[in-house]
Amino acid sequence: MPTYAYACTACDHRFDAVQSFSEDSLTLCPECGGALRKQYGTVGVTFNGSGFYRTDSRGDAGAPASGSASSKPEKATTAAPAPASAPAAN
Repeated sequence: MPTYAYACTACDHRFDAVQSFSEDSLTLCPECGGALRKQYGTVGVTFNGSGFYRTDSRGDAGAPASGSASSKPEKATTAAPAPASAPAAN
């Protein structure tokens, strides 16, 4: 069952409560009877293994892992010059 953090809006009393997902949220402060609000904190998640970085998951196995140049240099290609047109007849 998850643990929820609550804080009172009137007296600023803070506490944690273990509740099931089906239970309603607490609404009254146990100290002063004031209104409660849920507190949301950070989630402790650790990503271990492969597949969590931009360079790990590629759709094409043959594509380079990053945007850098491949290990084989590309051959420079030059465009063939256009053929000269025939001179105009007079």
